[in-house]
Amino acid sequence: MSAISDPEALPLAVPTRRQTALAAAAALFGWSLDLFDLFILLYVAPIVGRLFFPATEPMLSLAGAYAAFAVTLLVRPLGSALFGSYADRKGRRRALMIAVVGVGVCTAIFGLLPSVAQIGWSASGLFLLFRLIQGLFVGGVVASSHTIGTESVPERWRGLMSGVVGGGGSAMGGLFASLVFYVVTLLAPGDAFAEWGWRLMFFSGLLTSVVGLLLFRHLQESPAFKAAARKKALQPETVVPGSPLRRLFARRYAGIFFVNTIMTLGAGAGYYLTSGYLPTFLNLVNHAPGRVAAIVLIGASVAAAAGATLFGEISQHVGRKPVLLWSGVTRVVAFPILFLTLAKLTDMTSMALCVMAIAFLANGSYGPILIFLNERFPTDLRATGTGLSWNVGFAIGGMMPTAVSLVSNGPEGLPMTLAIFATAVSLLYVIGALIIPETKGNLERG
Repeated sequence: MSAISDPEALPLAVPTRRQTALAAAAALFGWSLDLFDLFILLYVAPIVGRLFFPATEPMLSLAGAYAAFAVTLLVRPLGSALFGSYADRKGRRRALMIAVVGVGVCTAIFGLLPSVAQIGWSASGLFLLFRLIQGLFVGGVVASSHTIGTESVPERWRGLMSGVVGGGGSAMGGLFASLVFYVVTLLAPGDAFAEWGWRLMFFSGLLTSVVGLLLFRHLQESPAFKAAARKKALQPETVVPGSPLRRLFARRYAGIFFVNTIMTLGAGAGYYLTSGYLPTFLNLVNHAPGRVAAIVLIGASVAAAAGATLFGEISQHVGRKPVLLWSGVTRVVAFPILFLTLAKLTDMTSMALCVMAIAFLANGSYGPILIFLNERFPTDLRATGTGLSWNVGFAIGGMMPTAVSLVSNGPEGLPMTLAIFATAVSLLYVIGALIIPETKGNLERG
């Protein structure tokens, strides 16, 4: 059989350097929206709690704000199922463009919503409704951004790509949100931030839609997806094995999906309890002024990017499993020590160093996660399988800050509560790392 008629003999198209760079940039930018969405809400969580979830106890209002984020996380798996299935059937690029624009528009809408004091409890309902809609689009971004990135770079750089997208993208989202927060505190200092400045934070979401559209204009599909599409076109008589969702939950892949979810739950809960909770921690425990907290968190974003990138690259040399396992063990030991230490610090330098250590380890431990998930599934199931594995685990993990806020006996109880929760989820992460196989190199065989 000739190379033209034999689908298995069709070689992968080699993308140009420009195409590879665009795919990497698109994946990085798309992934950053996940954390940009998170940090925008975290920076205004106390204000959102008072305006949209008022209560007699401040911690209950804060818990309401975090619950609004948790609600979003619950629908992200649905978004990844819809957009992931679309990306596996129609293309990663199309799915990514639609999802990125949707996230930016939804973020901006929050800046227009009236408060409970203005229209009553309908304001709470509207806030939750748009969080649900936004969650669908964010789930779609996650399901398509990492896949087009990892499929478009050579094998040698896939570990690094995983760290850059997973940690660097999230750090970029956090960094962008920190910069927006810093600028808005200058424009709306003191009480003005609580009155109207918080709305500017949400309006910044429109910038992400514009940047995304400009970035994706010349983006091309990944070579792996193109090859799979050509193979399908040359075999029109082949029986379709079923939709991506149906195949994912069939016997062959159900076990893989379950173990993947254990890993992403441990990684997601670890992230949200560390980097995700730091803005609130600095506010309520350390009583850091807004500008000081912004500078400290900018440093944390840089440390997060460095940790994820370094651990992702190391996994390319020693394998995914060893990096995931030993980073999890380090978390079990280090997280409680770092949180209890941070609670006692008062000067900006010491706080910055401690916060950067937490962010470095939290992001480093999931630096190889994205490529690991991609290597677990074949091309025609990759966006759906990876997107759902990530979003289900992170949806459960994202509820942890709400649980911490409810369990803590006021701000004074936060450090110990966080130490306990962070240790528990790190132990779960270690268990998952002991179960998983080594996957390095599987992407080419998928």
